[in-house]
Amino acid sequence: MTTAGRHAQPAEANQHRSAEHARLAESPSAGGPWRLWGPYLSGRQWGTVREDYSTDGDAWAYLPFEQAGARAYRWGEDGLGGICDRFGFLNLSIALWNGKDPFLKERLFGLTNGEGNHGEDAKEYWWALDGTPSHSWMSWLYRYPQAEYPYERLRRENAARGREDREFELADTGILDQNRFFDIKVDYAKAGPDDICAVITVTNNGPDAAGIDVIPQVWFRNTWAWGTDDRTPSINAMDPGLIGGRSRAVECIHGFLGRYVVVAQGTPQVLFCQNETNSVALFGAKENRASYTKDGINQRVVHGDTTAVDPAGHGTKAAFWYHFESIAAGASVTVRLRLSADEPDSDTFGTGFAAVLADRRQEADEFYATVLPQRLSAEDANIARRAFAGLLWGKQLYRYDVRRWLAGDPGEPVPPPQRAESGGRNLTWEHLSLADVISMPDEWEYPWFASWDLAFQCVALAHVDPAFAKDQLLLLCREWAMHPNGQLPAYEWAFSDVNPPVHAWAAWQVFLVAGGTDVDFLTRVCTKLLLNFSWWVNNKDADGSNLFEGGFLGMDNIGLFDRSGVLPPGYRLEESDATSWMAVFCLNMLQICLELAMTVPAWDDIATKFLEHFLSIAKASRQFGSQEVTLWDPVDGFYYDVLVHPDGTHQRLQVRSMVGLLPILAVATVSPAVWSKLPDFSARLAWLRRRRPDLAEPLLSDNTSGEAMMLSLVDQGALNRLAARIFDESEFLSSYGIRSLSASYRTPYATDVDGKQMSIDYEPGESRSGLFGGNSNWRGPVWFPVNVLLADAFRRHAGYLGQSVTIPVPSPGGPQVPLDQAADLIDDRLADLFRRGPDGRRPSDGHRIEASPDRLWADHITFSEYFDGDTGEGLGASHQTGWTALIAHLLCRPMMSEGSSTVNR
Repeated sequence: MTTAGRHAQPAEANQHRSAEHARLAESPSAGGPWRLWGPYLSGRQWGTVREDYSTDGDAWAYLPFEQAGARAYRWGEDGLGGICDRFGFLNLSIALWNGKDPFLKERLFGLTNGEGNHGEDAKEYWWALDGTPSHSWMSWLYRYPQAEYPYERLRRENAARGREDREFELADTGILDQNRFFDIKVDYAKAGPDDICAVITVTNNGPDAAGIDVIPQVWFRNTWAWGTDDRTPSINAMDPGLIGGRSRAVECIHGFLGRYVVVAQGTPQVLFCQNETNSVALFGAKENRASYTKDGINQRVVHGDTTAVDPAGHGTKAAFWYHFESIAAGASVTVRLRLSADEPDSDTFGTGFAAVLADRRQEADEFYATVLPQRLSAEDANIARRAFAGLLWGKQLYRYDVRRWLAGDPGEPVPPPQRAESGGRNLTWEHLSLADVISMPDEWEYPWFASWDLAFQCVALAHVDPAFAKDQLLLLCREWAMHPNGQLPAYEWAFSDVNPPVHAWAAWQVFLVAGGTDVDFLTRVCTKLLLNFSWWVNNKDADGSNLFEGGFLGMDNIGLFDRSGVLPPGYRLEESDATSWMAVFCLNMLQICLELAMTVPAWDDIATKFLEHFLSIAKASRQFGSQEVTLWDPVDGFYYDVLVHPDGTHQRLQVRSMVGLLPILAVATVSPAVWSKLPDFSARLAWLRRRRPDLAEPLLSDNTSGEAMMLSLVDQGALNRLAARIFDESEFLSSYGIRSLSASYRTPYATDVDGKQMSIDYEPGESRSGLFGGNSNWRGPVWFPVNVLLADAFRRHAGYLGQSVTIPVPSPGGPQVPLDQAADLIDDRLADLFRRGPDGRRPSDGHRIEASPDRLWADHITFSEYFDGDTGEGLGASHQTGWTALIAHLLCRPMMSEGSSTVNR
């Protein structure tokens, strides 16, 4: 292997804004060469639904953390700071041992849903430091205690705590005091699409010298044990003499991938075993399929068992064992690896190796210099770049064939019959068969896609990798993901659950962020979303009233009761949020269709369809039922859910929550270009104005002779009244965004619902109930996605109503500001979650160890699932650089192209 050209920029780089942009242009699709390798290895495969073959559906218990090190996975793999090919065949990650733990640290640890006092919860510290969308450069950091990891204490202390208590974290054990931990930093740099240089840097941050074992591992996913493919790949030791004796290497041979070589600098001991389950140790079997099982490397390193690894130097899993007896306080040691399709030689770790890392790091800086607005402060630029890093490291391989999962594998035990019984998990999703790299919400707590999370993630991803963002949105609409009836899969725990229909909004936003020119993308996604829209109309509008019911719609415990539960016979819940989401869906589809109609006239009448459907929803939300009870309460000035009783009477559920704010989201402005270019749309609109003024009421303009027109679910009077609630600091406005429930319910709200007394109170932090597992809370905290949508809606209203329409912020009594400035206030308060305040701390760090002034902690930003409505402390999943990465979208949004759309963007 020579070093020539390994770190040269692509020849066409001078035609692009940066070398990284050139790589993306070379590999726009999933099959592009620069996308073959990436951080696609999951942070957690154990405890997932796709690995669950239990009778009771308890995925956490079927394959628990304790078994993960000795049990072959069926559908994927996991590891620390790892990479794999986009098919998940060959994997590379690190394992660690501090000389005290009972087993190797090979994967992230956390509490299962039943173990945590607030649901599932990772009990580790790690950060995605940096990354580029082609994964030409990746950097990741893990914090490893020097004392024995307190697995059992973490379980015991959290089990003893109630929902009123804070979670007991790793730092609370005292194990990290005096910085007695190692920082394990992993950097990857691609010399070429299939030539990856890796550096593992271990730093002793403690006051005393300490030892550690660093064990990089390479292995093949087990594809041969399930009776569907009897081809077995192999990993074999290579003669050190072939590479000068100064390194150790293994060759990895696979029937599809071909041959790769992994080289480790220096003279580590190389260990081999098979990626096979140790059934004897786990289940008391008489014998194992393989003599050297998956846990062989652990047994050799931790327990000194030389019989656990193959002395012949063959297997499907191998490790390079580096033993560092003593690393001085403050000192670092380095391990270098190289994975390549090329033959190794004496120059594998020569000057070209260091040059590749230096060049890719510099090219990452150059790439982000073109992505991040120059006006950003250094702090905001760092926030955005860390958010992008988390998104890019959150791209995980997701394999799940539901038909195969339900039926079982040849030669394996038949799945329990309960799986096929009525109501069984994902029983009606046999068509779903995914083997794709997908943007995940969180690499530990949510190592599976969720449809509405993914929509928001794609909007942020579009700033750095628009092609991938588009492909993700299209993927969920493909025949092997979308249900034949048009429903999008929600998430693997229950694909049939209902998430808000934000896919069209995301597609429109991605189209804009990417420059507003890719009409082919809009066409492809719109045609599939026509099916999804029909599914909503056919399944969530029970009586054809244009008022929709959708269950919890992602907002978990926001209501007085479980809105996903089955109501008593004859009852129906007409939901303000479901109806609003469908109005938003209509307008998003209208926007897309109007854009497409500018070049393909056939879309003109499709746009008309969504115009009329929106107007019907708008009318229904103003008036319905025999008693004309409306979702809008003119006395309170708020939108509420309405419970319809079997006798036709209605009851408003008068809880002021995010549910009642969502009607604001349904707004769009149609530009004057429509009237001359789209005759069908214009003619139909004129007809509606003449013949159906009852429908045309939401059209906030008086003529079609050249003026823009705004479509809105709320009129200006309702908007002002809702805004007064939203920007009231005693209700929805917090210092860090808009709360999900009015803070006025610090005094609980109680009401009678069908003879039962029900109540709800403001809970600004973790959930105090077990509803939906108790691991998320919409009764007061700030959630990023809906905040971003609200701010976006205020800007669209401002685009039509102009600067003369103002509202008091804060209300009441605050200065009058235009609606777009009110939107800016929301964005700024969201950004303030991650900015250092006067005390030098980030609000999102709360009272956890991340708030320490020590730069070892202060330099790293944690992106949480949601945020305390009073303090801003991050809550829920602690690494959800999924939709929380929308902060990068907010900071970068002024750079968006305005394009040539027919609507106000």
